[in-house]
Amino acid sequence: MDFKKLDTLKGFMPGHEGQALTKWAKEFSQYGPALEIGTFGAKSALYIAAGISSNDQLIYTIDHHLGSEEHQLGEEYFDSDIYDNHLGRVNTVPLMQENLQQFDESKWIIPIIADANVLAPNWKQELGLLFIDGSHTNISAENDFMLYRTLLLYGVLCSIVSHYTIS
Repeated sequence: MDFKKLDTLKGFMPGHEGQALTKWAKEFSQYGPALEIGTFGAKSALYIAAGISSNDQLIYTIDHHLGSEEHQLGEEYFDSDIYDNHLGRVNTVPLMQENLQQFDESKWIIPIIADANVLAPNWKQELGLLFIDGSHTNISAENDFMLYRTLLLYGVLCSIVSHYTIS
């Protein structure tokens, strides 16, 4: 993985946090695949892929690709580059696709365009790693954890809940 190149991608994952994710992914993916809730442009998914690849595991990344609260028109982190005028809303799918195409490690990433809350009752795959970084409110992160926690394999709980939150 070219981490210097990865660090230049648009996204909110600082390099030191990404490196920690890579380390945790390598350790915990020996027990099962990873699930990421919220990916924006797949920067964090690529950090995780760098770790899980050594264990021949996959990372499933679930995101509705509508942007979080802070990405919406008129909000603090609004970015016109991810606003789709045709759709009249934020759309991070093209950014994710562009980022994934730049790295061979993307072969370990399975993007799922969906609402994680809707998908949860149907998700059956047990997990070695759960990374929650969707909506950046405490209540949302707690909700995601409650929906997916039972799928973490016994004894390998590794849940990194949102690297920043909005109060």
